[in-house]
Amino acid sequence: MQGSDAVHVVAVCVVEKDGRVLLMECQDKAKGGTYYRPLGGRVGFGEPEQQTVRRAFREGIGAELKNLESYGQMESPFPLTGESGHEILIIFRGDLTDPALYEAAERPILEGGRTLGKAVWVPLKDLHAGKVPLYPEGLLELMEL
Repeated sequence: MQGSDAVHVVAVCVVEKDGRVLLMECQDKAKGGTYYRPLGGRVGFGEPEQQTVRRAFREGIGAELKNLESYGQMESPFPLTGESGHEILIIFRGDLTDPALYEAAERPILEGGRTLGKAVWVPLKDLHAGKVPLYPEGLLELMEL
């Protein structure tokens, strides 16, 4: 995501199983270091949020979602590579339809034929202990994971 004067609406889905959460591993180029956030995508004009998150998982990691439940939304102003960003996140919780995806340690995230990063399983205990930075801030409390 790039900084701009616009507020972006993003639909994300938290997938949790066996004490682990599927998250996108991201690099903070301004500060250095790694942080994590739920997988999802920007809501297109006229696109329902559930359709957005399903599309993002299908295109990004080749996964289908089931049992989607809305967990609300949150506002997230943030710095990114020296610029300001601002998102409204629509947050879902759901399950992957393919059980084999729960066994994969990581999976590349693709967009437009290029690799954006990777999806990894992060232990919940590491999130609760603050060992792993999760964004947006406050998501863990909202989801009550």
